[in-house]
Parts: sequence; C-alpha cells; structure tokens
Amino acid sequence: MAVSYKDLGLVNTNELFAKAVTGGYAVPAYNFNNMEQLQAIITACVECSSPVILQISKGARQYANQTLLRYMVPGAVAMARELGSKIPIALNLDHGDSFELCKSCIDYGFSTVMIDGSSLPYEGNVELTKKVVEYAHAKDVTVEGELGVLAGIEEHVSSEVTHYTRPEDVQDFVTRTGVDSLAISIGTSHGAYKFKVKPGESVPPLRFDILEECERRLPKFPIVLHGASSVLVKYIDIINRYGGKMENASGVPEDQIRKAVKTNVCKVNIDSDGRLVMTAMIRKYMAENPKEFDPRKYLGPAREELKKMYIAKCELLNSNGKA
Repeated sequence: MAVSYKDLGLVNTNELFAKAVTGGYAVPAYNFNNMEQLQAIITACVECSSPVILQISKGARQYANQTLLRYMVPGAVAMARELGSKIPIALNLDHGDSFELCKSCIDYGFSTVMIDGSSLPYEGNVELTKKVVEYAHAKDVTVEGELGVLAGIEEHVSSEVTHYTRPEDVQDFVTRTGVDSLAISIGTSHGAYKFKVKPGESVPPLRFDILEECERRLPKFPIVLHGASSVLVKYIDIINRYGGKMENASGVPEDQIRKAVKTNVCKVNIDSDGRLVMTAMIRKYMAENPKEFDPRKYLGPAREELKKMYIAKCELLNSNGKA
C-alpha cells in the first residue's frame, strides 16, 4: 500500500532549496545505511539546527530492507521531535537508475527522488527524467536530475572518467523534463579516491567556470554537488594506523566547498566521509580493546564521532541555524 511522505512527517525539497538559494547556504544530504548513522545525522542536525536530507541509495535500500527503512525514517523524525526540534527532514533516493525504482521509493514515502540518466544519450536522459517527474509531481514529490558524469566508484555508480556538464544543455534539459534541481559535474567524484594525485601534489580545482555559466543560464535554480566528501585526512590516518591500507585517498578541499555553497549550489551530498569515520573509529576501538565483542561498545564511539563530523559539515555548508 502506497504511503505519502507527508504522513511520515517529511518535507520535499522545494522550500528547502528556495531558502538555501537566497540564504547563501546548502542543505546537507547525508547517506545512511544503518541505525547508528541515522542516529548521528539526526542528533547532529538537531544540535546545530540544520535542515537535512536523508539519503538512501539503491544499495542501502537492498542492504537494510525497504520495509525496515520505511519504519526507521518516521522513527528518526519522531526522535527529532522528542528532542524538541522541528528541523525539516526530507528523504531522498540517491542515484535512482530506473523509473521502477523511483516509483517504488515514492510509493514507500520518499519525499524526493534523484533519477540518474546521465549514462544515457542526452535524449534518453530527457525521456527517462521526464517520466519520473510526471509520476513524482502528481504526488507532490520533488525530483533531482543529472547532467554530466562523475568519475569514481560508489556502490552501483561507476565511471572511470569525468564528463563535465555542458552548460549549453542545462536550460533545455530543465525546461523539457521539469526537474526541481539539477546535479552537475564540475570535477567532484564518487568514493574515497576522487583524484589521481601523488603524495605532495595538490587536488585539481573544481570547474567553477562551468558552475557560473550554469547559474547564468538558470538563474536561482537549485544546483546539486555529488561526490563532495572531503575524505578527511584525520580519519584516513586513523584507518591506516590501525591496519588499514588507504594510500593516496583524496577528496574535495573544504575551501572549494565553501566557495560553491555561496552560489546556486543548495544541496551537497556527503557519503564517503561518513563511511570513513565509522571505519576509523571501529578499527581504533577493536585494536585497543581486542577482548571486546559487544557491538554497542564499538558502534557507540563511532556514532559519537559521526555526530561531531556531521556538525562540522553543517558548519561548512553554513546550514547550521537555518532550520
């Protein structure tokens, strides 16, 4: 039986993005796969009074079970309310790859979906995105589309090379599909190895010229950055210190994220940093407490460190205090 996201206490992204575009900040979009990540996201955003977009990928939905997730999310909303907060919470499908998946998520109570037709020829992307938009808008669900291809690997999304967004396509794409926001490719990348840099080399800057031209062609239209984790050195060092092997992992420098959120970028996706924090803290605890076997003992510290990281991300995106 289909359920409306409104009955789950969720919001779509229309008002969130309208406020962000005029307010000079971006709404954080945090991916989660389990209870501890979800708890950390909610408590962090409540503490710093930030709106938030909870993101579930196709892989996360398969891992956690779509029905279980259906009940976890309203629980998270209730948790925020019990903490005395009215922060707006949206639930987004990250990188939906088919109309059927988007439809299923909408029927399960997602308030927004992202349809990624970027691997298709342009006309195929337009056709698929428009079909999703028509179904979603009939239920007051918002839709994010994508133009351009990000390099890197994250779950089922994979590409060896970046194909930058062509600014000359954005106006036509938005007009013909009716999407509510647009993910563009300006040099960000999926995963923890975003750039092929050697020790001592600098990460190449993002293509702000492309972003500025997209802004010019789509004034005040919500732009989304995928693959925007900074791959924080602190946690990479902890992982490697306690037995990991993550050499030359690199992410998007925080100063470039700060610059981006002063533009029409009103949603920033962060997934890899959450994974790295959990892995780092679990590795550390296990190494220091080899006799421990209670999952709460190592998942608890990981959850607390995640919360700290999410609060720092909200500050980076200038979304703190914007709920």
